[in-house]
Amino acid sequence: MQHIKDTITFIQDIYKTNEFIPLHAPTFNGNEKKYLLETIDSTFVSSVGSYVDQFEEMMTAITKTKKSVAVVNGTAGIQVALRLVGVSAGDEVITQALTFVATANAIAYNRASPIFLDVDLDTMGLSPEAVSQFLEEFGDLREEGCFNKKTGKKISACLPMHTFGFPVHLDELKTICDAWKIPIVEDAAESLGSEYKNKPTGSIGELGVFSFNGNKIVTCGGGGAIVTNNENLGVKGKYLTTTAKVPHAYEFYHDELGYNFRMPNLNAALACAQLEQLNSFLIDKRALAEDYKSFFATSGIKFRNESPHTKANYWLMCVELENLKERDLFLSETNNAKVMTRPIWQLMYRLPMYQHCQRDEQLNAQFLEERIVNIPSSVR
Repeated sequence: MQHIKDTITFIQDIYKTNEFIPLHAPTFNGNEKKYLLETIDSTFVSSVGSYVDQFEEMMTAITKTKKSVAVVNGTAGIQVALRLVGVSAGDEVITQALTFVATANAIAYNRASPIFLDVDLDTMGLSPEAVSQFLEEFGDLREEGCFNKKTGKKISACLPMHTFGFPVHLDELKTICDAWKIPIVEDAAESLGSEYKNKPTGSIGELGVFSFNGNKIVTCGGGGAIVTNNENLGVKGKYLTTTAKVPHAYEFYHDELGYNFRMPNLNAALACAQLEQLNSFLIDKRALAEDYKSFFATSGIKFRNESPHTKANYWLMCVELENLKERDLFLSETNNAKVMTRPIWQLMYRLPMYQHCQRDEQLNAQFLEERIVNIPSSVR
């Protein structure tokens, strides 16, 4: 109990307040108001405007990719990215059950089904070993792709999620998926600024998708981005997310089913101002992580660190408690003291719409579900 009280005092000290401390509040110290006023004055506040183009150029540079597509949110981005790599109705997608519900929902929006496989304890993200074991048991490699021996359905994609900004073991996962002809789409929603072996997350799979929701490291209220090194897929993504309209000066003709997933210029203006500050945010958050690391080293509570060969953005920092009882006590005491903490997500197969989905034993995911708690992680 004392170690929890000490944790509360430490967090209040580093944020210099005894008032409510949120989990992750946005920081607007740059050109946000200036760019928003410019956008309003231009009257281009919807899906056409210079800031949409600028946002896409900035995301291409930050992720070191060849093409970026601005979208209305990260979930929509994943939905389209899965379609771009060939996910169709009746197909299956390998992913993790330890994730935010948007990961699984984006699969379902394509009328496909998730296959939930276990995570690694160190990254909390999809385990290459779990994927390999599953494919060795259930995979049927054919000329036209990989099929599931149990269901007879095509496994059209693999969708790892970089949990809280900690990159998964991408090299191992890519080697396995390449051998089984399964394209990777990175759910990089939480990992803007994170790196795997000096490469930005989102740039290693066939496509990557980021979120700019209100609680992300960079926010524009909503918003998302698809990034890729496959320019043809990027162009197709832009086309599909802007209603699949055939370019013309004034005629409206749409030659396939597209989506109105466009990012408004107002949101893009806010995003550009935030992206200008990304490096300073990353420096601040890594300094906060070091402070937490030093404190928890002597507190009896385990602070979760980045894995070797990775650089995490430490979007949401987290601790690992001894067991479920200790976790619940920690959650109760901190929130009662106005220090916001929250548990990791419930595993997706516990939700009614995904109870029927194929899965493995989920030993690591269940272990983490009972122990991981997010702690305040805002830029100071």
